[in-house]
Amino acid sequence: MALLIMVSWGSQLAVSHGSIGYALAAAMAFSLLVSVLLHELGHALVARWRGVGVRGITLDLLGGYTEMESDPRKPSTELLFSLAGPLVSFLIGAVATVAALLMPPSLLRILIWQVAFSNLVVAVYNALPGLPLDGGRALRAAVWAINGDKTTGTIVAGWSGRVVAVLTIVVAFVLYATGLYSAVGLIIAALIAFTLWQGATASINQAKVMARFPLIDPVRLARPLFVVPTGTSLAEALRRAAEQGRPAAALGVADASGRLVALVKREAAAAVPEQRRPWVPVESIARDIDSVGVIAAGLRGEDVIRAVQQHPADEFLVTTGEDVVGVLHLADLVQLLDPRARRSAQ
Repeated sequence: MALLIMVSWGSQLAVSHGSIGYALAAAMAFSLLVSVLLHELGHALVARWRGVGVRGITLDLLGGYTEMESDPRKPSTELLFSLAGPLVSFLIGAVATVAALLMPPSLLRILIWQVAFSNLVVAVYNALPGLPLDGGRALRAAVWAINGDKTTGTIVAGWSGRVVAVLTIVVAFVLYATGLYSAVGLIIAALIAFTLWQGATASINQAKVMARFPLIDPVRLARPLFVVPTGTSLAEALRRAAEQGRPAAALGVADASGRLVALVKREAAAAVPEQRRPWVPVESIARDIDSVGVIAAGLRGEDVIRAVQQHPADEFLVTTGEDVVGVLHLADLVQLLDPRARRSAQ
């Protein structure tokens, strides 16, 4: 993107200002990056002010995003967070406009005018009501505040984002056809529209997943735990589990005192050829129980998701106090949240 800006804008400036036009174009590319940083810092500062932690900021010349540690729990927080970025861009544009008006004609004045124009465009465009734009987050907050359902707000704002993406490319083609847009401008508009469509689609899919959060019950999702003593072969452990009507149970390994000390890795067990299973002790394909994640049986919905995110793993012990209720496999949780995962796996 920086190279594209330097070539397109720099070539125009070079006609009247020579090679220094490319240096000015490079300064413009850098000022865009700084502007995006300030825009995202606006989001980050408001998030922290409202008690939401910020993991980081990712920048590119098509925009950027601020990654928060958790989603806002109130529509008001979502609204303030969404408006902060466009407000910063508007203020930068306004200050740059005043500065350019007060400056005498010069190359620096040209640069300041471009900074003013780009930030005002970003402020206005970003305020359009469609995810993943900031205006889309504001629309989601409004729908959320009206009907109390954030998921519905996300779907509405996601579809609105798709409309904005389509209109972006349509308007760009019209401007190009009338000679008001260059080929480079059309390419940039197409990239923006494609990015918007992807972001809007991801938001809609995420909302569909979130709508299934109330179904998350770790006790119901957990597979029963079938424990065998250390030294038991994999073939014998599987035979005993099947004999007791628990072929889908997770396999645990107990020491001589009967204490659970390890959990057989499901993928590792499945990878052992059937003819070798009588010679493979379960503890050789198991992980120490202390390295297995733990989820309290009383957690539900989003709290389960948060527990999984805090300690990523492919399986978790579901516990009530010191008692193990069962083993929750991450794949089972994913299939509950996204039934398409089951179909694709099949």
